[in-house]
Amino acid sequence: MSTASAASTDADAPAAPAPPPRRGVFARGSTALVLPALLVVGAFLLAPLALILRYSVDLYDPAKLMQGVFSVDNYVKAFADPFYQNVLGLTAKIAGLSTAIVVVLAFPVAYCISRTRSEKRRSLLIILTVLPLLLGNAVRSAAWMVVMGTKGAANAVILALGLSAEPVAILYTPAAVVIALVSVLLPFAIITLQSVLDAIPDSLEEAARSLGASPLRAVLSAVLPLATPGLVAAGAICFALAMNAYATPVLIGGPKMQMMGPIVYEQIAKVSNWPFGSTLACL
Repeated sequence: MSTASAASTDADAPAAPAPPPRRGVFARGSTALVLPALLVVGAFLLAPLALILRYSVDLYDPAKLMQGVFSVDNYVKAFADPFYQNVLGLTAKIAGLSTAIVVVLAFPVAYCISRTRSEKRRSLLIILTVLPLLLGNAVRSAAWMVVMGTKGAANAVILALGLSAEPVAILYTPAAVVIALVSVLLPFAIITLQSVLDAIPDSLEEAARSLGASPLRAVLSAVLPLATPGLVAAGAICFALAMNAYATPVLIGGPKMQMMGPIVYEQIAKVSNWPFGSTLACL
């Protein structure tokens, strides 16, 4: 009888939990999954960048294009020449201003998308955010030229409201380039911030509001500090894209607007000075 009870008790007892997988096995599996992507990135991105870095310390020869020597003369020229100093300074200023505006504008939109309860409405907002990225930069810049031209929609509104007696010169100015860059960069910042805000629980805001904080103060005190890594990431992405912009400065800024992207293209494609163009690209 006791033997049968003991057997019954053993049968009813829960099975022992399976041992957790060893960390070494998990690490090897993760490495195997990541390795193909790393090989693709290394072959098609890192290798060409390393080649550009090598070209940047070469010297230009009109006959051979490159002399095959090691020299830092290109970097000395880039930093010592006032023209390239002004180009780099102007590019950094426009990129920094555009990035600051984009981050400020993107946070409320990303917060709205992240806190939307309806999945259908959330998906629609994400689609509307990503939709401008389907347009090429040249098409988008051409549209801005129509809007900001002397007889464009912006001047038509200004004249209709009586804000100016004559058309305002908007196109081919640094302000026009900033406006166009903001429109290009805004979707990147919104998507980056939205993914970060999704990971911040709503309970933190509810706790702040239960302690007497207003909705705005709850967001600023409970959400914004935790979203700082997302703000930094979005700012870094937008600043890099703004520094490398080509179509927007050429079409919106005009021939007098000298920025790094067009200068790099000019040195490599028109002058065939690959070493100096590579130096500017590295900068």
